[in-house]
Amino acid sequence: MDLAVKLSILADAAKYDASCASSGTDRRHSGPARPGGQAQGLGSTEGAGICHSYAPDGRCISLLKILLTNACAFDCLYCVNRASSNVRRARFTVKEVVDLTLDFYRRNYIEGLFLSSGIVRSADYTMEQVVRVAKSLRLDHGFRGYIHLKTIPDADPALLAEAGLYADRLSINLELPTEAGLSQLAPEKDARAVRRTMAQLRGRIEEAKAEARAPRFSPAGQSTQMIIGADDSDDRATLETSANLYGSYRLKRVYYSAFSPIPDASSRLPSKAPPLMREHRLYQADWLMRFYGFSVHEITEADGMLDLALDPKLAWALRHRGLFPLDVNRASREELLRTPGLGRTTVERILSARRFRALRVEDLKRMRAPLGKALPFLATIDHRPRVSVLDAANLRDRLVPPPRQLALGL
Repeated sequence: MDLAVKLSILADAAKYDASCASSGTDRRHSGPARPGGQAQGLGSTEGAGICHSYAPDGRCISLLKILLTNACAFDCLYCVNRASSNVRRARFTVKEVVDLTLDFYRRNYIEGLFLSSGIVRSADYTMEQVVRVAKSLRLDHGFRGYIHLKTIPDADPALLAEAGLYADRLSINLELPTEAGLSQLAPEKDARAVRRTMAQLRGRIEEAKAEARAPRFSPAGQSTQMIIGADDSDDRATLETSANLYGSYRLKRVYYSAFSPIPDASSRLPSKAPPLMREHRLYQADWLMRFYGFSVHEITEADGMLDLALDPKLAWALRHRGLFPLDVNRASREELLRTPGLGRTTVERILSARRFRALRVEDLKRMRAPLGKALPFLATIDHRPRVSVLDAANLRDRLVPPPRQLALGL
């Protein structure tokens, strides 16, 4: 098969995996030139390109995102590449992936590689092929750009140990929020095997960090993905699973991917995709759990779902109106972080500024706080919302943004 055709098939097949962000990688670039002018090493994680993956400092890191093959021995009902799917199959050789990565880098299209694969022959064979790509890039070609490898459940621990030596990040997809859902839609997969692999990776990552002279091992950590809306798991179950993964395995990120209907789908799958806003609300709730001190049960509604019309922090505040208004000149950091519209940066600015003077509405405006969302919940020396405003039945309607301007901030 022509290489361009393979690339078209296997790049398209990889688009369903959302867990390809490059957050957390080391800042690396080609070393100083050798005598004669040739640079040591090839590639960089610092440049910008045509990519949608972002590092914590805002750098955009371009990734060639492909599958090694879309052939798979498993028949997961939600997967377009499942064994029984009537899709065109393709497979790269190790050399083809290496050559494509280098060629795309030299053309300034990419700064790194995200490589996943369907399972062919066995977990060990597939994992060995994936590792060979990263090993060749690093050792044979001195590639110093970002590499993210998708690991295979139940692959030999020795292969996982080798993968971490060459990859910046490793990930293994849990796929569905609950074991019951996985048993129903992907009976060949074992959630316990996925967690065993996560535990192995956590152990090796922590060992490498603890020992100064140890070889670097997946320095950007590990991540996973869950498909949302393929089974009947509610948002609370999804977030509870995420909280457990963050706590037990120190994952860097859990990614949420809304289920997309596929051709010739099983009757056990939904006939239509869930609202994309549900995926977005889960990301917001995930952020509140990790950085704002919220628990799963605080964030979700009584029915176990997130409010699609409101961001989770605003929805929580409306359910707890008795805690407001907060005096910005007296409230604690934790209380301010729970106020709609106030992010971590704004809260730190408030805490710093109020050490020197009592804050007014104009001060909040200069801090670029979204006053339309925040003021009903805050009091300053020149503003105190009437109790009747917080108690107003239409407050929710007033704070819900128009459909085309749904607020993204927390």
